[in-house]
Amino acid sequence: MRVGYLPRVWLAPQEVRELRRMVRFRQQLVNQRRATKLRIRALLREHRIKCDGDCRAWTKGWLAWLEQNNQLPSNSRWIMDRQLATLKRFNGEIKEVERQLQQMTEKDAVISKLLTYSGIGPITAFTLRAEIGHFDRFQNGKQLARFCGLSPQNASSGDRQADAGLIKAANRQLRAVLIEAAQRLIHHDERWTRMAQHLLAKGKRRNVVTAAVANRWIRWLYHQMQPEQLAA
Repeated sequence: MRVGYLPRVWLAPQEVRELRRMVRFRQQLVNQRRATKLRIRALLREHRIKCDGDCRAWTKGWLAWLEQNNQLPSNSRWIMDRQLATLKRFNGEIKEVERQLQQMTEKDAVISKLLTYSGIGPITAFTLRAEIGHFDRFQNGKQLARFCGLSPQNASSGDRQADAGLIKAANRQLRAVLIEAAQRLIHHDERWTRMAQHLLAKGKRRNVVTAAVANRWIRWLYHQMQPEQLAA
């Protein structure tokens, strides 16, 4: 390691590992809830049943209509009731996990700082804290962006210069959270809106623009989350 043949490895402290377990457990519940919703929609589609009038899926009104709907055959109605009960259980468990996350991090200076920035809500802050840990363990913002999976792959060959999307070696949940944060920033933060509009005007695809904003934003955030900034 002294001569640079071995990379340095950062071992997350106990509190970060515990937070990471809780964040990933919540994501498992969210994935299971999504699968339950897909099964509900598949059952409705199979019987060609739609809600009459103006009701968006998964709103309280839509769920109330679904619970009272009598168009399903008896066995399908029984399955639907089980799926709705499962959905309610997952909703309750996810809320319980989020309350636990709030209690775990109520005195965490990093999360408190993250929540002051535009585009970052509690779930984004929990995920960044759990998966990144300490921002100062990276040498620069570019290294952090690569860790987050927001750096483009190079597909150049000879005279051909091209990118091939984002790198594959990354934490998918962390990257997804940052892409979602970038989408919010593009719509609600003037600085990042200007950047997105500039790239769109140059002919860049919208998904490429979102990834570019996420990359630039996490590199900016790296400098804001250094120890001297947290102490200020």
